Amino acid sequence: MPKNSRPVKAPKTAKKGPADKKGNSKNMWASFKVFVKSLGKYRWPILGCVLLTIGSALLGLFIPKILGDMTTIAVNSYPDLDFGALGGKAILVIVLFCSSAALGYAQAYILAVVSANYTRDLREKILDKISRLPISYFDKHQYGDTLSRMANDVDVITTSMSQEIADISMSVTTLIGVMVLMLTISVPLSLISFIVVPLSVIVVGKIMMFAQKYFREQQNTLGILNNEVEEDYSGQVVIKSNSYEDDAMNEFNKINEKLTAVTRKAQIFSALSFPVTHIFTNLGYVAVCALGGVFVVQGQINIGGIQAFIQYVSRFNRPITEIASTTSTLQALLAASERIFEFLNEPEEEPDVIPAQTIENVKGEVEFHNVNFGYTPERQIIRNFSVKVKPGMKVAIVGPTGAGKTTLINLLMRFYEPNSGYISIDGVPTKEMKRADVRKLFGMVLQDTWLFSGSVEENLRYGNQSATLDDIKRATTSSNVNHIIEALPGAYHSMISEDSDNISAGEKQLLTIARAMVANPPMMILDEATSNVDTRTEQLIQDSFEKLTRGRTSFVIAHRLSTIRNSDLILVMRDGAVVEQGNHEELLKLGGFYAELYNSQFAEG
Repeated sequence: MPKNSRPVKAPKTAKKGPADKKGNSKNMWASFKVFVKSLGKYRWPILGCVLLTIGSALLGLFIPKILGDMTTIAVNSYPDLDFGALGGKAILVIVLFCSSAALGYAQAYILAVVSANYTRDLREKILDKISRLPISYFDKHQYGDTLSRMANDVDVITTSMSQEIADISMSVTTLIGVMVLMLTISVPLSLISFIVVPLSVIVVGKIMMFAQKYFREQQNTLGILNNEVEEDYSGQVVIKSNSYEDDAMNEFNKINEKLTAVTRKAQIFSALSFPVTHIFTNLGYVAVCALGGVFVVQGQINIGGIQAFIQYVSRFNRPITEIASTTSTLQALLAASERIFEFLNEPEEEPDVIPAQTIENVKGEVEFHNVNFGYTPERQIIRNFSVKVKPGMKVAIVGPTGAGKTTLINLLMRFYEPNSGYISIDGVPTKEMKRADVRKLFGMVLQDTWLFSGSVEENLRYGNQSATLDDIKRATTSSNVNHIIEALPGAYHSMISEDSDNISAGEKQLLTIARAMVANPPMMILDEATSNVDTRTEQLIQDSFEKLTRGRTSFVIAHRLSTIRNSDLILVMRDGAVVEQGNHEELLKLGGFYAELYNSQFAEG
């Protein structure tokens, strides 16, 4: 779609998520529910990983108890140590260690596979979503921000998901298991340890809610930064030719500084959860050690029991600390998932009608009937437009910038739908056909040429994958580009860079014409682009246009009126309406707006 057809400039701020009076916590919880729901396909492998993690944690929990029993056996049997009993306990500890490690490795392996497959599916959903979005979405959103959601936000989920599921499962299992085992050793000491839990949870929860808004803003700002980089990279020629380097750098620095500031705030507030939790848990640890020593002296607990209990206190503190330390990762994951699912929930194109009509033998008769259209309700661009184009006619659309020339093509291709009226092809309204079927009827050669990274042959076969090399060569010969391709080092196997900077603008245009010839559609849409090429290349392009449109119904958006003098019908547009129509001679004799435009160009030439 040509750039000049964009009715709305892409905003410099990313869309914000839903807000309410309790904004951050509600958004975070909603994002979490959507994320969990999206994991439905992998619920059984994830459940298996959780069970393996629980098993690994439980096996490890019995080790301190056994070590405490070994201490008690050693103290009670000293100086005649009971090596048989100690040896049996030692073997049991080794078995538990190895079993716990094996289960941990199994869950890590499965979770890594699940994470990789989930993110693969997520990227496929995003790409599929892009193909189903209306053109209006791309008119109103930054390209860089959309790319950031597919790359950066998905990467955040990839790196966070496998870590969080394992860590949370392990921490919760360890926390509950340790609590049970601590109670079996000493209820008073356990209560002292447990009292720090609700205090830690309350404080960490408050910090987490406060920090979440900064993580969301961080991801949004990252999308804006990526868009700025993409624009600066692709627009280097324009930037340098206008000496805009300093201004472009200043704009980048402003966004980069904002990203730095919001990232710093997110990390600082999130990092507070660890030291705060550490303070509470260590206070409880000190109290347990002091009171535990008293209980040992009084004979309420044996030496092995207090040793095991102190190890459990350490393990009890660890999951709390780990849960606190994972809050920043969890917040980043939720912020990224919120942006991804916000994109996946964007309104799509209206579904095609069922059953859809088809045209078997295309003649090429096109009719616009009382068409009205505006990109926004308050500004109508096309008003009561009607015209009937006979099969095989070459129709030129002329007029000043903003007259609605490109908008007509957008409506014809069903990039947008008319607000009222209809467009028909061979008597069949396009609304009653599938969009894909409508678009297959047309070949498009736009003013803004587009070639992708790949070989010349791959680019030319883009619109017709079944075309043979002979078909391609016939098309390139007709489009006057064969000698250019043959002069390249690898001929048709030569690689074209993403920006096609290894071929000239005129050569690009000739290649796009050849690509349209390879596709061999029944009708053509041409947006002339000869203003930035030399006279010889312009002649080649015009000759290629003539061959391409021969025998086909074609629509040409004309910029140089001298190039459309042989058109069967010229539609002269101004302010969204056709003010004149006829062939070149008829319009000149009329002495109206077309004659004024033509004579002004001739005078300028």
